[in-house]
Amino acid sequence: MNQTAGPELARSRRLLTGYFTGLGVVMAVWGARMPAVQNTAEVSTAGLALVLLAAALGMVAGLQTGGRLAHPARLPALLTGGAIALAVCLAVLGVCRSMESLLVAAFVFGAAHGVLDVAVNAAAVRCQDAHGRPIMGRLHASFSLGGLTGAALASATAHTPHTVLFAGVAATAAAAAGAAARLTRCLASPGLEPVHNRVAPGLDERGGLSRPRLWLLGALAAGTLLGEGAAADWAAVHLHDLGATAATSAVAYGVYSAAMAAGRLAGDRLTARFGAPAVVRAGAALAALGLATGLAGSTIAFALLGWAAFGLGLSVTIPSLITAAGIGGPRAVATVAVTGYVGLLAGPALIGALATVTALPHALLLPALLAAAVAALTPKALEKPTP
Repeated sequence: MNQTAGPELARSRRLLTGYFTGLGVVMAVWGARMPAVQNTAEVSTAGLALVLLAAALGMVAGLQTGGRLAHPARLPALLTGGAIALAVCLAVLGVCRSMESLLVAAFVFGAAHGVLDVAVNAAAVRCQDAHGRPIMGRLHASFSLGGLTGAALASATAHTPHTVLFAGVAATAAAAAGAAARLTRCLASPGLEPVHNRVAPGLDERGGLSRPRLWLLGALAAGTLLGEGAAADWAAVHLHDLGATAATSAVAYGVYSAAMAAGRLAGDRLTARFGAPAVVRAGAALAALGLATGLAGSTIAFALLGWAAFGLGLSVTIPSLITAAGIGGPRAVATVAVTGYVGLLAGPALIGALATVTALPHALLLPALLAAAVAALTPKALEKPTP
């Protein structure tokens, strides 16, 4: 670990854990209370789809902007400003009463999310480099745990007006981000910059990621996040089609999320011991086999085990891909993130389209096949550049 960072680096690691957790809470609260927002603004299902599209477009714009702005010296400002902007947008979304205001607020909300996503991942890569050991898995696990916390909070306050919940979460997030700004100085330290002395496999002549390597990382991220989107939108439907009750069906995504969080908590130790290529390859193979087995069975228990294996297997993939992209700097992180989110956003719709021409279990084989492709291509994508 860089000795000049000292205790301040440890504090920044804790700060980043808080940012990942808070981001998970905000996104879960927004998603869980979306029906209430729809009713308040009297928006149709088609209108809600447009609102979600506006948020998605805003996020893509924010990811690209964050990639251009996320110079190490600007990371503290982007972290603090992005978190406060996201919190303010959440509060505004709670009081929107028209379709037009919802569209604008959703776009800005997505843009703030995109900027913060790039900043927090770029800062996490730098913090991990300074520590000299894997910490990305635990940071991403805090996002998963934040999502579970946000979902529980939304459920516990189901009878509380969403405007009050949004305002409370927003105020807490903004206050925490503002108070934490002074702890981020070491993230801008030039001493944390990675140094590449010579051109190596997967690097270009400037020491950044080569374009083929960068796009391979992005493609693997898209395949992985397509699976995450499938789990979020179709796991409960899959259980329901097997005859599960509404309550049991809702457990499917919780089982998947809990398994992913557990895998990320253990992933750093496994990565340090066996290396990212081996861990990601084994995890992706487990995800492919587990989901395929769960889909082949006709029992609810088999299906739940399949989704759990899928979450556990994919848990280490995105943290490892972001770490690999970090060699090329924040812009490379943004490129991989944008490509990955294409899979996240398009995947559920693609699976829905496939399910209309075949059975849902057959359509859900797509994420399993993509996980198998991740396992096959991981050695090429994650091999360490060597001089």
